[in-house]
Amino acid sequence: MNVVLLGAPGAGKGTQASRIQEKYKLLHISTGDIFRANIKGGTEIGKLAKSYIDAGKLVPDEVTCDIVKDRLTWDDANCGYMLDGFPRNVFQAEELDKFAKVDLCLNIAVDEKLLMDRICGRRVCACGESYHVSTLNGATVCKKCGGELYQRADDNPETVKSRLETYNTQTAPLIDYYGAQGKLKTVNCGNDSPDEVFAKICEILDK
Repeated sequence: MNVVLLGAPGAGKGTQASRIQEKYKLLHISTGDIFRANIKGGTEIGKLAKSYIDAGKLVPDEVTCDIVKDRLTWDDANCGYMLDGFPRNVFQAEELDKFAKVDLCLNIAVDEKLLMDRICGRRVCACGESYHVSTLNGATVCKKCGGELYQRADDNPETVKSRLETYNTQTAPLIDYYGAQGKLKTVNCGNDSPDEVFAKICEILDK
């Protein structure tokens, strides 16, 4: 099964992707990870992407599509995968349809006010653990490794609002795109815990 994972910033895609990968053995393909791997490996397409990133520009859709297309030719993608962070707009979705078959678009829907609170209240550790201030009870260190927790520079109301506007303008139209193909399944999260959200996702994937 080939899945596109959709959801606004702060919707919990990363958390759910890890759980889906573990239970269903679906390869988790993050465009951010692909970019970093190509740049680190010094590939031609990595050098091209790096030239845009170093100039403070967005990597063009065509380059992003080529990187994903190449990644899907690797042997580990033969038994199904889950795309996270791609496609980001309808153009990329149309290009994806030319070189891959999408079976399901899984949309994690969360109210925007909740997203704002989630992201602005997020505290992270260098080890990768993430917390919310509402659960820390004033603690400032990571429960896992004891490292100092910090707030990411872009986890502030102004930047979050801009990221959500970008998502609503560019990425949200994919809901209609995959809905028209009969491939869309939406998980409405509300105040559900990650466990409750994953249970809903499992109901969909098990079918």
